[in-house]
This record gives sequence, C-alpha cells and structure tokens, in this order.
Amino acid sequence: MSHLITYAGINRQVSAVSPSASILDVSIAHQIPHVHECGGHGNCTTCRVRVLDGNQHLSPPSILEETTSRGRKWDPSIRLACQTRPRGDVRLQRLIWSIAEVNQLQKELAPEGRAEERDIAILFCDLRNFTKLSSATLTFDLAYMLNRFYTALGEPILMNNGIIYQYVGDEIVGVFGTQGGSREKNCTDAVRAALGMQYALDHLNKIELKDFQVSLQSGIGINFGTAFLGHLGHPTHRQFSVIGDPVNVASRIQSQTKPTQSKILIADAVADAIGLGKLQLGRTFHPELAGKEGRQTLHELLRFQEMDLQLELQSTLHLLLNDEDEFAKIFYDKVFEMAPGVKQLFKNNMIDQGRLLTHMLGGIVYTLSRPHHLHTGLRKLGQNHHRYGVKAHHFPVVKAAMMHTIATVLQLEAPARPLLAWSSALDLVIDAMLNWEKM
Repeated sequence: MSHLITYAGINRQVSAVSPSASILDVSIAHQIPHVHECGGHGNCTTCRVRVLDGNQHLSPPSILEETTSRGRKWDPSIRLACQTRPRGDVRLQRLIWSIAEVNQLQKELAPEGRAEERDIAILFCDLRNFTKLSSATLTFDLAYMLNRFYTALGEPILMNNGIIYQYVGDEIVGVFGTQGGSREKNCTDAVRAALGMQYALDHLNKIELKDFQVSLQSGIGINFGTAFLGHLGHPTHRQFSVIGDPVNVASRIQSQTKPTQSKILIADAVADAIGLGKLQLGRTFHPELAGKEGRQTLHELLRFQEMDLQLELQSTLHLLLNDEDEFAKIFYDKVFEMAPGVKQLFKNNMIDQGRLLTHMLGGIVYTLSRPHHLHTGLRKLGQNHHRYGVKAHHFPVVKAAMMHTIATVLQLEAPARPLLAWSSALDLVIDAMLNWEKM
C-alpha cells in the first residue's frame, strides 16, 4: 500500500516511492526542491522538516539524528528528511526553503549562556547619507529601499559562508568563521562578500531603484581577530551575540570610509591573512581609531589580483536566475536539439524539472564556500542522475547546453570572464558527479 506524503505550503501530495525511501528520496523522486547540502548523509541539517501530522508513521530517529536533535534542542516534530522513512501517511513542512538560509543555521551551534573564543572576520557595511535620504523620502518608499538594500547586500554575506549578525539602523554586520576555518579562508570570504556587495549595490541602483531617482552608496570596513560568541542575555531571552575588541574596531574602520572617500577599507591583519599578492589595493591610511592606542594601518581594497571564480559566479547568478523558467527553457531546448534521444529520460513535468535545475544551480554556487559539503552533495547528485539513466557521454552535451544558456542570458561572447568562470565551475561539478561511486 502506497503512503501519501503531503507538503504543506506548496499544496502538493505525492506517493512514497518505496518502503526503504526516506522523505528526502521522495522529494527528489517527485522533483520537489529540497535543500540537502551534504548530499543526504546526515552530516548537515539543511533537509530538516517539521511533521505536522503522522509522526507515528515515521521510522524512529537514528543515533545520528538523535544526537543532532539533542544538540540543537529540537522538539520531536522536527526530523531530518534524509534519515526519516515514512511508514504511513504524513503531512510535513520543509523548514529550509532556500540555500541562502543555510548559513544562518550556524547561530544554532553557538554556546548557550556563555561565550567562546573564535577567530573571525567581521564586516560592517553602512548606507551613506541615510539621514538625508530618510528626510526626503516617503516612509513607504524608504522601507522598500531599505529592504532591497538589506536583501541585495545580505546575499553576498550568505554566499560566502558568513552570517548576517545584525542590522543596526542603516548598517549590515556580517561575521565569517563562527564554525572555524582558517584565518585566510575567513578573511577571503569576508573580502569576497564586500566586493560582491559592491556589485549588488551597483545593480540595485541601475535596475531596481532607478525610478526613485536615488543612488545608494555604502562604506564597508573589515577586521579580523579573536572575539567571543554565544547565546547571551536573560535566561528567558538569550540571543546570538558577538562581542570583543575586533568587532568594535571593524565598526571604526567602516567609519573611516567616509573621510577617506573609500568604498572598502580592510585592516592590516586582513590583508596579511590573505596575502598582499592576492589583493589589488589602493591607498594606505594610518588613522587613529577611537578606543585604540596609536595609529592603525588600513588598506583601500579594490579587487582580487586575479579572477576569483566564486566572485564571478556569485555576481552573475541573480542575472541568470532572474527568470528561472526562461533559463530552464533555453537550456532544455538546447539539450534536446543537441541530443534528441535524451528526451525520453524526462518523463515528468518539464516546468517542475526546470525549477529543480535552477534550484540545484543556485545551491552549487552557494555551497562553493563550504567545499566539505560541496563534493559529497555533487556525488549524491551524480548518483541520482545515474539512477535516472544519465550516462557519462551525456555530460559534454549538458555543459555545452549550459554554456549556451549562460551566454544567451548574460548576452556575452567568449572569452568573457564570467563565461570562463562558469566553464571552470561546470568542469568541477561534472567531475564530482562522474565520481559518484567514490561516496
């Protein structure tokens, strides 16, 4: 007898594919986008669901899931989809709707009621001339612009394994390295996020805010050091907190962008961690910062010295997926034109198939900043495609069709830098998918 799985929120009801299938397997089989960053091995919690009805019809938690649940203080209704098998009808809700939400989950692992030392990079981004803007703008329009500002400039933080720590008026604060990582990686992630924020702000001004006749500007300061983080506060109201001198200094560095007429300033410690040869720097300043003795060395950040693969992908992703259905249509039309025989592999709704494609593409770009999950996830993806009948000789067709789609949507011709980046990224993805047997 087939069990029914109902996905609340999207009003979708499907049948379990087999008695041994997990909830995640059911989602994949029915082309329901379901985030599973680690490839469904229980090594992350991104596939979590809330069971709304039918908890008694689910397999009991494994030791792995039980440990995870206890560590994150979940109530019994939250389950890992990759570890849970339905034994009857179930109604559930996916809790992580997009890969952009994944990084914020790092806050769950911060210590409770105490603080621990972590070596982190801290980014402060301030919206310039906010006071003048707010006095000359209708409240509704101002709220709209701020939300667009927060969204557009928050994405680069999340894309680079950072968390959005807080919004303070017209400021966004990002933290990188809360779960470890080398000094070089945490600082590189922060620098990449800052450069991505500049790309995002430029696009925001040119496209989304042009009718408001305003041009938003920002100043960004980045610092690195040892800070304390944890869930702190009254026992009835604790919240994720990052405290320490490096945080205060990052704010002071940001404040120096205005008098120096700089877009991004980084502390000497950040430049040293990444390596001066990897960054193109402009002017160097030696200001006195409030609360610090002596003069500090700050560098004006211009760009990476060489092409940064992740930054190129991140800066074009929103353009590619602006119309997800159109992107998917161009891609599959090209695939079927190049290899008509593969059309028989696609037996389901092509609209759903297309949305699954764009969901996977966005997920890969986000997960590049977490390589420990990227390769296991791609191998799982390769295993699934092998099960569907995709062979090794199909992958060159996939790459050619994808490059055609990217070039068409971005209106670029080779050897444009974004196309070179996407070509390299697709080679990495295909190589990992072809090695699915090494899981």
